[in-house]
Amino acid sequence: MTNKKLLLIDGNSLAFRAFYAMYNQLDRMISHEGLHTNALVAFNNFLDQIVDPMQPDLAVMAWDAGSGKTTFRGELLSSYKDGRSKTPSEFLEQFPYLREMVALHGLRNYQQDGLEADDIIGTYSRLGEAAGYSVTIVTGDQDLIQLATDNVTVNVTKKGVTEIERYTPDYIFKKFNLTPAQIIEKKALTGDTSDNYPGVTKVGEKTALKLLAEYHDLDNLYNNVDGMKPSKMKENLMNDRDQAFRARQLATILTAADLELPLEEIEYRGVDYDALIPFYEKLDFKQQLAKIKALKRSGQIAGDDTVDEKNVQVVELKDSNLRALSMLGDKFALHIEYVGEDYHAGEMIGFVIGNAAVGYYGSRDVSLLQQPELKALIENDKIQKNVFNVKAQLVLFKRLGLKLTGVNFDFLLAAYLLDTVDNDNVFATLAQRFDIYLTPDEEVYGKGAKFQIPSDSGRVLMHIAHKVNALMALEEPTFSALNEHQQTHLYTDIELPLAHVLANMEFQGIKVNPEYLQERGRDLAQRIEDIQSAIYIEAGEKINLNSPKQLGVLLFEKMGLPVIKKTKTGYSTAIDVLEKLAPQAPIVDHILQYRQLAKLKSTYIDGLLSVIYPEDSKIHTRFLQTLTQTGRLSSVDPNLQNIPMRSEEGRLIRTAFVPSEPNWQIFGADYSQIELRVLAHVTGDANMQKAFLNGEDIHAETARAVFGLPNDAVVDPLMRRTAKAVNFGIVYGISDFGLANNLGISRAEAKRFIDTYFQEFPQIHDWMNQIKQFAHDHGYVETIAHRRRYLPDINAKNFNLRSFAERTAMNSPIQGSAADIIKIAMIKVNDALKAHHFQARMLLQVHDELIFEAPSSEIDELSEIITSVMDSAVSLDVPLKVESHSGATWYDAK
Repeated sequence: MTNKKLLLIDGNSLAFRAFYAMYNQLDRMISHEGLHTNALVAFNNFLDQIVDPMQPDLAVMAWDAGSGKTTFRGELLSSYKDGRSKTPSEFLEQFPYLREMVALHGLRNYQQDGLEADDIIGTYSRLGEAAGYSVTIVTGDQDLIQLATDNVTVNVTKKGVTEIERYTPDYIFKKFNLTPAQIIEKKALTGDTSDNYPGVTKVGEKTALKLLAEYHDLDNLYNNVDGMKPSKMKENLMNDRDQAFRARQLATILTAADLELPLEEIEYRGVDYDALIPFYEKLDFKQQLAKIKALKRSGQIAGDDTVDEKNVQVVELKDSNLRALSMLGDKFALHIEYVGEDYHAGEMIGFVIGNAAVGYYGSRDVSLLQQPELKALIENDKIQKNVFNVKAQLVLFKRLGLKLTGVNFDFLLAAYLLDTVDNDNVFATLAQRFDIYLTPDEEVYGKGAKFQIPSDSGRVLMHIAHKVNALMALEEPTFSALNEHQQTHLYTDIELPLAHVLANMEFQGIKVNPEYLQERGRDLAQRIEDIQSAIYIEAGEKINLNSPKQLGVLLFEKMGLPVIKKTKTGYSTAIDVLEKLAPQAPIVDHILQYRQLAKLKSTYIDGLLSVIYPEDSKIHTRFLQTLTQTGRLSSVDPNLQNIPMRSEEGRLIRTAFVPSEPNWQIFGADYSQIELRVLAHVTGDANMQKAFLNGEDIHAETARAVFGLPNDAVVDPLMRRTAKAVNFGIVYGISDFGLANNLGISRAEAKRFIDTYFQEFPQIHDWMNQIKQFAHDHGYVETIAHRRRYLPDINAKNFNLRSFAERTAMNSPIQGSAADIIKIAMIKVNDALKAHHFQARMLLQVHDELIFEAPSSEIDELSEIITSVMDSAVSLDVPLKVESHSGATWYDAK
């Protein structure tokens, strides 16, 4: 068997597969220059994972020279490849970069007029085989499996571009009971819809395989067709004889084309890592950049040794050398590594503590942190500590019975404030902003199902030590950038102290009554079963109600309901579609009820039961502080901010949340119309401010304005609802189309409402124009606390992207300022609880509401203090208003 390897890759098929492999992330994967990168990311993964490890001697990426019509196939059939949908512009813009990426990975790009990529690959495969090479073909198209021989393997990608199926002659025979050459005969009979050429009428794959098993090939089949029994198939075979032989010609890949590029000139040059660095920087491929730096550091590839990890050494801590830690002085960094994302229960892998002056010490045994020498350092608030993700570290130390104090620098929080857009919460990629390159975690541990802690403890500790070393180096440039952005106070006065508050809330958790949830689950299961039975009776058959395809066929084909919207996969059965259809058929209302109850049971009954910690019967949600673009907190694992409130069934789930102590109650305090109050403040609109200063109902005032009513006119509920939609719609930059859709009115009427609104509140309109202009000029907008949101698409050529960015520019200062206020309130409330020696504990933040548990005897005083603190959390030009409530459960409290 030869050791010489020839690699042939079908560029077009794999590029398209790459584009659609990450199509659902198309709008998210955009570089800082506005280039879509989804195909580039997936194609790069293919090159990294499939191509680079092969290290072939010769390699070529073959591309189609044109549409296919300029080849002999186009001459054979004028409609060849007709009917293909237009190539998306988002893919076309990435195409030149794909070819550049290929070249930088050491492969030759090649196309030739008059040939398709298949023919280039077919010819090179035979030339290579004849020259003694072992040939590997990689493609996304099964057409090429006809080229398989004992020395030619065809790898066909599936599920994207990095999972492959290997086709050899033996495998082809096992799978299809055909030889590679018979693959052509099969396509001669079936035709090819993707290339738009017919075979024999009514002959599909199953029939074709049966015919070839008996007759072997097209020639022998037609030599014996006269002897077949009379049938429709025989008639079709005879009528379509010419069509079948033409299909065979079209399906046959050329293996002896006259190629202008000799085989010996397609040598594989290897990856040009130095040239890839600026290329990846242009595309914002941060993980790939980190990987190159890691390879350079490890010596696996040559390069300029700007190693940030070069001189780092870690000493394994033991009882005998604990005293050395006393030399660390008044500042050091530390990090506990843990498995997964759940630091409340995840396994702790190990820890490292130290600084560059004294060195780095660590152990896989985290219980060493409880030793007196280490405990004294950790709990000494006079010693400054640098960390990554202070909230997680606080909780991890709490799990060890320790109180981490003196944290001065949290790189995660600071990096988030500097840029909320380009933020993935990954240490290695965030450090790259400051030209510090670390080995990504997945390079050490793997990820997902492949996650595994290396058995080499030294490797693990060295990896953690590199992070700790980086934390010391990152402090100065990060604080300098915060200062330049006028965001130091946002970090020191809001985000860092808030992390401590959130850590306490998360660690405390909220008590849940599992028996109540189980009872509700049984009740919902019975109701779901009853509704399901009713739907089956109305439908006249049993279908999978969770299958949009089956549901679509039932509603739109069998029942004949009007088709409102179609998707790529068929009829849309989305909620908005079903709500429009509900008045026309009772079954649709039942389907909506089924979906609502099924979601409640799976997500909020079964889901909550699965995350109750058995040790304390509590749920310990995590509040993500560095996720949203606006600065709002997000609750995950589970999301306790998203329990449904619109339906009574949803609201009742809150009954399961109870105090953790006898004779205690759940207490809540929430801001009233905080975003509109922020709007009145930032815009300076006199009329809106007047309404709030006078304590008037802002929605009623708006209703009088947009409906042209006298100041003392009574506003009915429908008018108030309309005004409320206008008020909040304005905050989100709503259009007349959006408002019309929300209210079920005409666009003309919606436009009149908006125009009248701006006449009544003219300074709001002026501010919206000013903030959009500011965004265009500076590329970002800010909240009242100088929290920035960068808007990469604010000057985009694409109208939709630019318009969305402009709406975001108007909304972010409002939403973000509301987030600032609730965060400031949480810090001040936490201080007030301590100052007044309340037993009460803050448990949750749900949008503009804070949830506590407290002894019943404290409720009255707590209500007075908390509302007073929240009312005065920040000073606005209009008053803040807080409402409080309490009860035996979270449901009873409101």
